[in-house]
Amino acid sequence: MNETISGILERKVEDIKAGRNTYATGQVRLVREYIVEATGLENVAYFERVQVGRSGEGYVDAIRRDSVLIALTHVEDKIKVGDRVVATGQEFHGYYSEGSLGHVVDMFGTDCLAGKKLDGLREVAVENPPIPIMDRRSVNRPLLTGITGIDLIYPIGRGQRQLIIGDAKTGKTQIALDTITNQAGQDEICIYVAIGKTKKEVKDIYNQLLRRGAMEYTMILAAFNDDCAPVLRATPYVALSIARLYLAQGRDTLVVIDDLKRHADVCREIALLMGKTPGRDAYPPDIFYTHSRMLETGCQHMNGGSITILPICETKGGDITDFISTNIISITDGQIVLSAKNFEKGQKPAINYGLSVSRLGGAVQEAAMKKAGPPIRRELLSYLEQREVFELANADEMGEAMRKRMRRGALILEMLKQHKFAVRTSQTMLDMVARLNEDEGE
Repeated sequence: MNETISGILERKVEDIKAGRNTYATGQVRLVREYIVEATGLENVAYFERVQVGRSGEGYVDAIRRDSVLIALTHVEDKIKVGDRVVATGQEFHGYYSEGSLGHVVDMFGTDCLAGKKLDGLREVAVENPPIPIMDRRSVNRPLLTGITGIDLIYPIGRGQRQLIIGDAKTGKTQIALDTITNQAGQDEICIYVAIGKTKKEVKDIYNQLLRRGAMEYTMILAAFNDDCAPVLRATPYVALSIARLYLAQGRDTLVVIDDLKRHADVCREIALLMGKTPGRDAYPPDIFYTHSRMLETGCQHMNGGSITILPICETKGGDITDFISTNIISITDGQIVLSAKNFEKGQKPAINYGLSVSRLGGAVQEAAMKKAGPPIRRELLSYLEQREVFELANADEMGEAMRKRMRRGALILEMLKQHKFAVRTSQTMLDMVARLNEDEGE
């Protein structure tokens, strides 16, 4: 213990001699909710952690000619004009503990259910340099979701970035939870990132995963709807920094980001308060870069590890051509589109098989699945197209070949229906396809 105190004292003396015990100070000039403009911080750096007033904390988000803009991440007392601002000389960081698995935590390493800091916290950078292209390898291993309509028709690979997109209440989060549940025994670390959800919603997700034993290999990184907007903006970056720690160990990690539309809205809100010039739909002009530098972390690494990202994006009225949706679609390696119309008809999961895409396809499937999937997909899409035309037609007026195709298409669609958390193995899916072919043969 004495040696520890002695070491601390020696470091303090060295800091004093080197002048590292002095900090730049300024004062608050303007307050806009969680954005503070301060003067007097002449040597402050971008993204430097600063202390504001008695209990406020944040980071430098913009540097102007005679002032800086600070995004607050933590506030207890009200910030007022004239309050003291202290630069720390340290980069703003998140925190992570290896004990986070099985817990609901925030980006500062606090267990949100217990209300206390976890043990063994370590700093994790919010921003990281991109993973070099030369360190990446082709994505060719399957990430099995346990959902027939995905694994058989629109497969996902380890290291892929597959968007889940659709209207509210169409089962987007459920697909992600099914995928997490299906990783049991696969040596996959799962990180579920909740952006702007209520505490009740996050607790429900935690309880569902806990009941099915999925929290043993899962951590929930939450930024609640009542947190400061800069926390909501930074949380998914911290999650991907944590995923990179596992990647460095050669581990496979699945990151679910729920959802990026809410994240984009938060970025717009912050940008408008900071006085940035708005772009299309009032989003900041760099919103594409904001999401692309986040999602490019997903990859298959040369060391054998991988980061698979399942971003979720909410739409309105089934419109996947809005600004944020098209941005994310262009960044990712495919999309699972969910339809409110299908959901109302009782087709669950409510996948729109005509609009969904996996740009890697059979490259990430095992041989048997690769052989069974494409024929089923072709028949299904043909059936869905013909059903739109012949939906109101009398079956007696159809030819025998047409009736047979329509009957088989209906059977395929029925085969693809699944209840939530009723995940299936690849062999079960292949057996279902084999039975379907045998019945048709008879």
